[in-house]
Amino acid sequence: MENDKIRVLPDGVANQIAAGEVVGRPASVVKELMENSVDAGSRTITVNYKDGGRSLIQVVDDGCGMSETDARLAFERHATSKIRRAEDLYQLASFGFRGEALPSIASVAEVELRTRTASAEVGTRVTINGGAFVAQEPVQTPVGTQFLVKNLFFNVPARRRFLKEPTVEARHLTSEFQRVALCHPEIEFTLYNNDTLVYSLP
Repeated sequence: MENDKIRVLPDGVANQIAAGEVVGRPASVVKELMENSVDAGSRTITVNYKDGGRSLIQVVDDGCGMSETDARLAFERHATSKIRRAEDLYQLASFGFRGEALPSIASVAEVELRTRTASAEVGTRVTINGGAFVAQEPVQTPVGTQFLVKNLFFNVPARRRFLKEPTVEARHLTSEFQRVALCHPEIEFTLYNNDTLVYSLP
């Protein structure tokens, strides 16, 4: 009817709105991915970024990795390994649990995931651009997970213009890296800026 005003948003639009809550700047991406790596039981976590995180953010860990099915499901909204029922919300001992981070990041960037579990002979590569699924295929990769996040906010020009100079974004990104690393002295953390070593924290 003509008077009907309420609409159900398409998934792509809903994910971009969620991205506004989860992904404010490159540092937000680093925070979410590093916390996922910690939750995955990683012993080593490496972060590399370029252009203050605008053009590239890479997070590599040696955690438990994901199966072929989980690698695809991880990009669905509200898909999570942390909770099964409402009561679990009161017993959380991990970081993110809402299942918003990965679909939000993937909706505003070009994302490639490579992951493998210890029990699998080959891993899985998933590619998503601007929230649109591109491909999923087997790939040779070490046990653990590697995220490549390229061209952040490439499809949201207004958000990209909001970003500060690369040096400013790099400071925010480094602060987030330090915050996660300092909370977990049992994990080895490494940070690179454009492939140049910034921190090595055994």
